[in-house]
Amino acid sequence: RGCSAQRRQHRRPGHALMGTMDLKTDANAVTINLLLIVRPEEAASKEKGQREGQTEGGRGAGLGGDGNGNSRSQPRQGTDLNGRRGPAEPCGQTPPITAGPDKGTQVTVEIHHEDTSPPLIKRLSLGKGSQRLRGHDNKGFQKTEAPRPPGAKDLHAYPWDKSSLKSMPVDLQQLEKLDAYALKVNVKNSVEELVKALLKQARTDLEKVRAIWMWICHHIEYDVVGYHNKSQLSSKPRDVLQMGKSICEGYAELFEHMCSLAGIQCKKLSGHAKGHGYKTGQTFTGDSDHAWNAVYLEGRWHLLDSTWGSGSVDDSFTKFTHRYNEFYFLTHPALFINNHFPDNSNWQLLKPTLTLKEFENNMLHNSNFYTLGLLAVHPDTPIIQTVNGKASVSVDCRPGTLFMFKLKGTDEHGLMTLKKHGMELDIYPQKTGSHKLEIFAKPSKAEASDDIYKCVVEYMVECESVDKAMRFPKDLHQPVGPSWFSKRHGFLRPSHREPVLHTNDGRCSLTFTLGKDISVLTSLHTDGSSLAEDMGRRHVLQIHRGNQVELKVHLPHAGNFVLKIYSKKKSDPGNYDYIFNYLIRCLNTEVKWPAFPQSYSKWLQDYEILEPLSGLLPANRNVQFKLKMHGIAKVLVQAENTYPLTQNKGFWEGTCNTSGCREVFVMVHENANHSFYSHVLKYEVETQ
Repeated sequence: RGCSAQRRQHRRPGHALMGTMDLKTDANAVTINLLLIVRPEEAASKEKGQREGQTEGGRGAGLGGDGNGNSRSQPRQGTDLNGRRGPAEPCGQTPPITAGPDKGTQVTVEIHHEDTSPPLIKRLSLGKGSQRLRGHDNKGFQKTEAPRPPGAKDLHAYPWDKSSLKSMPVDLQQLEKLDAYALKVNVKNSVEELVKALLKQARTDLEKVRAIWMWICHHIEYDVVGYHNKSQLSSKPRDVLQMGKSICEGYAELFEHMCSLAGIQCKKLSGHAKGHGYKTGQTFTGDSDHAWNAVYLEGRWHLLDSTWGSGSVDDSFTKFTHRYNEFYFLTHPALFINNHFPDNSNWQLLKPTLTLKEFENNMLHNSNFYTLGLLAVHPDTPIIQTVNGKASVSVDCRPGTLFMFKLKGTDEHGLMTLKKHGMELDIYPQKTGSHKLEIFAKPSKAEASDDIYKCVVEYMVECESVDKAMRFPKDLHQPVGPSWFSKRHGFLRPSHREPVLHTNDGRCSLTFTLGKDISVLTSLHTDGSSLAEDMGRRHVLQIHRGNQVELKVHLPHAGNFVLKIYSKKKSDPGNYDYIFNYLIRCLNTEVKWPAFPQSYSKWLQDYEILEPLSGLLPANRNVQFKLKMHGIAKVLVQAENTYPLTQNKGFWEGTCNTSGCREVFVMVHENANHSFYSHVLKYEVETQ
């Protein structure tokens, strides 16, 4: 160790370089041969121009590079998961070349004994960039070529063509064995040994990159302490491996270093990211705030972000949770641009490229949006204005996705309907100003681990005026109205497909075809104390005819009501499950319908009341009865006196007088040989 070489530069017309060299050595000197290639000046300057676009950002030269071939004079800085730059990290690199008229150019060369380990990738400082030397080192790793800049064949069309989430075909099932192997590799003593261990099961370049990716995503955690105190932080691959944690810079440098050991061209990229702390509609200024990588596979560049692949931090940025995210491995560039904007626009790998302004204005779709099979949102701008107090949003997706939303943390001020290929939402903020709207989704046939709603998109809703008429009952449950979900639970061919029913006279009727073996329960709800739970059930009457059910609704007064519909299998002794609901609106203040009569357990589902439908009978009147019942021997109506009904073509008919009584019961005699009756219906009589 400890040999320096001084080169005094002379200029000769038509040649790029000529020089002499003085060597100083000590007692442990090692002999070296140095070959200088001299070429005509024109060719040399032409190649230098090409190279400056390709070479990495002066890392070997000790310049603060941005990872995109652009040197910066300021020291390198730590960056966070998606955020702000911190103080400078200690560089620990060789000093920059100093060159100029009469100055000469100083090159410091380190020479190691045979028993010491040279750096794995020797770098020769070349001014503005650095190039890797070809050949083999003494650890058997093949050196990789300097990364070439992206060209036409690397580019993908923008906007996304909705074909694949990845930029190349990846069979995840075929990689499962390799993934499992990579997770179990436990080498922490050196990056070289780690790469050797990982490559034992990897044959293709894709498999090599995959093994490195899986290992980093599952073994390096985000350093939330280091993020807040960057003076203690190193992003050197060796340090990141030993510490087992880093910020994005360290993830990206470790990934780049491991790929280069594996003979894969890889590049660390930096830029702006819409990650932790991002606010809808914010602008990006100043230095880049995030780092990620590009890898060269099968003749093309591809993008990945191992920081975001490894997990996420909490809102306070104090706790990191390992949660592997497949989405950020070889992400399609038209999706990657959604939250990654590289300093050098060539590394968008897009045609056409986006401007920073377009990136800022574009809707943020996080990885959940795409992994859940969502395709598009309307509008696709992050800030929306209400019109007359209303704003509308819709989502397109593959079938079978469930949604929910929160406007300022509650779902009270909206109407969401599920569609076969998505959902539609109308919101009516009840205060002016800016409101955060979050939309969540989950697959309807989720595994237990996936059975939670995940936020897929956020809007900022600007509300200038409030529509007070669009206040909804607290009992309204989202989504509203029938859908593929209610159909799956046996409610077919609804007579009313819209979520809201308007009635002027306070009455409405809905019909469905029911699937096999389905028992239905219904109830009516409104705000305030005007409708107790038992009475809420009695304002809806079920009428079954074959596999059809009709729901007759009589509202007790004007206002907004919720009709809730539950079901269970008849053969199932368990409870009823909530399925869906409607909003029923009536503005007519003269409406005042009494409840339907109360029914008992002996009133069978396929029995039917034709008259009287009102559960409140007039006093001192003859009231006509007509009921449809089967399998009955006798029917009596019990008031002050008892009145038998007679059977006529399947109907039981007759008259009863309501004088002198407060209640009227309908009773049935199921067997002519039995002496007892069962109550099936109860009516009340108006007080005089």
